[in-house]
Amino acid sequence: MSTARFTYISGPDDFLALRLAAKTWKEMCAEIDDDFSKEVISGHAGKVEDVVQIVNLFREATQTLGLFGGKRVVWLKGCIFLADNPTGRAEGTQTACEDLREILEGLSPDEVGVLISASPVDRRKRFSKWLEKEGEYLFSGGMDSRGNGVESLVALLEDECESLGVTIGNQAQEILISKVNANARLLLEEARKMATYLGNEGDEITPKLIEELVSNFGEGDFFEATEAFFSRNLKWTLDALRRHFFAGHDARPVIASLQNRNRLLIQLKSLSDGGDIQLGGRGISKPSFESAAAKYSDRFDGLSDKSAFNVFTQNLWYMGKLVGERKMPTLKRLIDHQAEFIRAFEEIVERPNEQEEVLRNLSIRCLA
Repeated sequence: MSTARFTYISGPDDFLALRLAAKTWKEMCAEIDDDFSKEVISGHAGKVEDVVQIVNLFREATQTLGLFGGKRVVWLKGCIFLADNPTGRAEGTQTACEDLREILEGLSPDEVGVLISASPVDRRKRFSKWLEKEGEYLFSGGMDSRGNGVESLVALLEDECESLGVTIGNQAQEILISKVNANARLLLEEARKMATYLGNEGDEITPKLIEELVSNFGEGDFFEATEAFFSRNLKWTLDALRRHFFAGHDARPVIASLQNRNRLLIQLKSLSDGGDIQLGGRGISKPSFESAAAKYSDRFDGLSDKSAFNVFTQNLWYMGKLVGERKMPTLKRLIDHQAEFIRAFEEIVERPNEQEEVLRNLSIRCLA
């Protein structure tokens, strides 16, 4: 049993953080019979004055005696002032966090149980590091802006499908996560929608079903045509293009998606052929990937944000999936692809009313 003075939950996905915190809070409240001994304090703060007020409310809540001397439980919920935002960076907020730290240090777990939840969180800050070190820290999972953490979404999806009585393969998992742009809430909702559509226990959520029922969400760079193209399946590619243009979409996003994927594959192929990274059944070796990143860091000076121009800004799990179990195309073929994408873009500028034909011809030239 944990002897920490408080429980701290955080993660990059606010839905998952709240989900885990709500479950933990329910478990904490199960020990308390008196509803007046349970208190939830919102951590939403738009300015420094709000943070100061939240800390004061928390101090009062933790210092108030429980009815008949019993134990109290307090949930400091959704502390957005721990994020990397103007309020979180303010000097007054840092002072208020130090006050909050003093309160937490003086807690007696036998008298008051405390739960703190926050998402997103700037884990570089001193107070955030202290919370993780001194509390019972629970990481809620989810994928961050750099693509890290997709494994937690896969596990979440597998658990949900198991509870719904349906199955989902690895390829379908990747497609669905890409479709919803790694949004955990949408991931679960779409899984439930497809399970309801299937109806029968034991049925499988397939890539085809996902393409038919799930729309692209947000600004993700996923398109079915891209997945089909790099699977080197000409029929699937042509069918995907037909669906794309039948829905009234434009050619330019598809070309951009193809180019982005191809840029990454060119870099991965070059690193693999040069012996800088090792490919295996479980993807790319992490030590070799990190070693290559250090070796070639000067080539990407000033390009640290996530970009297809710098393979080392990408999530290692995702890079492993791009490489896949199939033999990678030769470097020459990948470079030829890039030239064909440029040619296709020039053609749609000249023939804007024949975009589907241009992309169909592109696919035939590259894959036939």
